[in-house]
Amino acid sequence: MDYRKSAQEVITHIGGKDNIVSAAHCATRLRLVIADNSKMDAAAIENIDGVKGVFEASGQIQIIFGTGTVNKVYDEFIDIAGISAGTKEDVKKAAAAKQNIFKRAVKTLGDIFVPIIPAIVASGLLMGLLEGLCNVWPQMAESGTYTIIHLFSNAAFVYLPILIAISAAKVFGGNQFLGAVIGMIMIHSDLINAWSVSGMAKADIPTASAWFGLYDIDLVGYQGHVIPVVIAVWLMSMLEKKLHKIVPEIIDLFVTPLVTVLVTGYVTLTIIGPIFSTLENYVLEGAQHLISIPFGIGAAICGAFYAPTVVAGLHHMYNAIEIGLISKTGLNTWMPIATAANVAQGAAALAVAVKTKNNKTKSMALPASLSAFLGITEPAIFGVNVRFMKPFVAGCIGGAAGALVAGIFGIGATAYGITGVFGFLITTNYTVQYAIEIIVAAGVAFIISWMLYRDAETSSAVQNIEADNTVEQNTTAQDEAAHDTEVQNTTEKNTVYSPINGEAIELEKVNDKTFASGALGKGFAIVPAEGKVYAPFDGTMTIVYDTKHLLAMTSNDGIELFVHIGLNTVELQGKYYTEHVKAGDVIKKGQLLMEFDIPKIKEAGYDLTTPVIVTNADNYAEVNAVKYGEIKAQEKAIVVK
Repeated sequence: MDYRKSAQEVITHIGGKDNIVSAAHCATRLRLVIADNSKMDAAAIENIDGVKGVFEASGQIQIIFGTGTVNKVYDEFIDIAGISAGTKEDVKKAAAAKQNIFKRAVKTLGDIFVPIIPAIVASGLLMGLLEGLCNVWPQMAESGTYTIIHLFSNAAFVYLPILIAISAAKVFGGNQFLGAVIGMIMIHSDLINAWSVSGMAKADIPTASAWFGLYDIDLVGYQGHVIPVVIAVWLMSMLEKKLHKIVPEIIDLFVTPLVTVLVTGYVTLTIIGPIFSTLENYVLEGAQHLISIPFGIGAAICGAFYAPTVVAGLHHMYNAIEIGLISKTGLNTWMPIATAANVAQGAAALAVAVKTKNNKTKSMALPASLSAFLGITEPAIFGVNVRFMKPFVAGCIGGAAGALVAGIFGIGATAYGITGVFGFLITTNYTVQYAIEIIVAAGVAFIISWMLYRDAETSSAVQNIEADNTVEQNTTAQDEAAHDTEVQNTTEKNTVYSPINGEAIELEKVNDKTFASGALGKGFAIVPAEGKVYAPFDGTMTIVYDTKHLLAMTSNDGIELFVHIGLNTVELQGKYYTEHVKAGDVIKKGQLLMEFDIPKIKEAGYDLTTPVIVTNADNYAEVNAVKYGEIKAQEKAIVVK
């Protein structure tokens, strides 16, 4: 793979260097923020070598290249673009300005909770390990080793408000140490431990008068609470930054921390804490009630809608629910639902990989499905399932089925941040049940995806050929008979036949720099004389865009080709086009794929020059157009070597 070429093509199809606001990458994706999203050509990006999918989420353009590839493409990207390497945080900040308030709030929760996942995972795994060992060897619970390890296995949960406060202060731009102080105040040892209150009478809980005797507050800590800590640290950060602006530098070091902690601490214990802890309890109780609806129905509903929230970029809000459930009940009953949804999407993609005859789709779907089983679902969801939609629906159904099982069994985890196969490590008390859940979710999704992603029956192609034979017998239609005689000829290997009747011209003459430069691949272009597109070889349709202006297909011997009907015709949004195939259909050379109204498209002001391009030209030593000038559909047009 030519990483530099792929990077250059990405820059070209996002609107050029001047349209780039920020760029970074994660383990699998190139994450970009661009100034004008309308300048991006998503269809062209998907055809770039190495690209497994492209989508827009959370204000970012995210292009999936996969582990081990994305970092190499990124290095070339920033070199060509002439920009400095950014971080995911830089990109997130740039993208935040383009989002609505709700999405910004959800994103903020994700930014706060994701960094503390390692601490939660470490504690959760230790808890799971201890429980697993004690199940095998009960005497271990009486050993000194158990006592010591148990002591620090729950440390992250005991001091959770401090971890959240530090992370929140970083996100909100406040001093992290002042944030830690606010977290400490909320679980101070002079306050009654929140986990001990349930066994106390109301009269035994100490109180303090607040706001000059206006009302009393219970002197109870906020162990296990999440949202009150986030709100408190947000207030602290805003106040601190404001004070830094108005307090003279000579006394800033003393006044700002003092006033920040004094005001924030008092407001937190007297207003923020009581109000938002109550609201948080309602949310958690609502989640628990939903999950615990009899017969697993509630869990099934959650499992069905989990993947769509991932697509919408809203899934980070679940971190707050999961960590709240662990702190309050000791078990994360949401994690098994996430596992069901994730492995179901993986199984749906696996069915596509097994069923499809398209080599590119197969090579993309198989590793994406395996990744989903390990808890990383983006390649499967965005690269395969959403693209073809039916597998995505199958994954949602499988997720509901697996979550149903999880709800019936009451499966719970001791941590969050881990799903899929690795989830066995934090569900040691439910090993068998967890395995059944995964099998059900994967099995249902695989079967439904297999059924829905069935390649089109060949009957339509047979009917076309039979119709062509009939036309061939009609001696009064001499030109059509000649065309059909060509159709019946044996298809030569490594050959692309003209998909359209018209005039063949060099690609360099196309009035579009993207096509003329060869950035998308090699081939030729046709000025159509007839508004019909025929299959240029035997193969499979890979993409039929909703706008119908672009058809992508792969021959049985691996040639990846697209036919772009007209220039800028995407703006017609499918008007004046009639498709006769869909993505996934098996096609036969000469089969009618698309019809378009030449007079009306020209009347609308569009150039109908149609590029015919081999997009995987780098796989071949030569890609040669063999005829220019007048050309008939099914005449030999391109030969690859």
